[in-house]
Amino acid sequence: MADQTKMAIISIHGTLDMAYPPLILASTAATLDIESAIFFTFYGLQILKKDAETHLKVAPLGNPAMPMPVPNIIGAIPGMTGIATSMMKNMIKKNGVASIPELISLCQETGVRLIACQMTMDLFGFKKEDMIDGLEYAGAATFMEYAANAKIHLAF
Repeated sequence: MADQTKMAIISIHGTLDMAYPPLILASTAATLDIESAIFFTFYGLQILKKDAETHLKVAPLGNPAMPMPVPNIIGAIPGMTGIATSMMKNMIKKNGVASIPELISLCQETGVRLIACQMTMDLFGFKKEDMIDGLEYAGAATFMEYAANAKIHLAF
């Protein structure tokens, strides 16, 4: 019997819009019988915090693809991050897209390994009690061992 296909994802961005791709791809892969692991490091750890739904934001500055009907430089005006975040959350709700907590639950239910980088946890002073339940805590070497045997590699 052939080895099961594996996918290794690295999540390094802690914004609302960058939380979706790794969670959607990993949960979709799991439903297709592709074993998956996401390694959350640096700002990506924000996605795994208990209050992620309230603190994840959309950064309009430096995001030229953002579908806002105004020039990108407007993102530098105070309050625009809040407006962009509110707009994105309304779009998500209006279109019936799953929330970040729902996607995390789906990943956990389908066996996706959610790995929090221990070095980054220590670096930023995060505590395990700040994070959602059901995570693995490991270093880069552990993830590299997994990734070395994966056929699909993605970074967000």
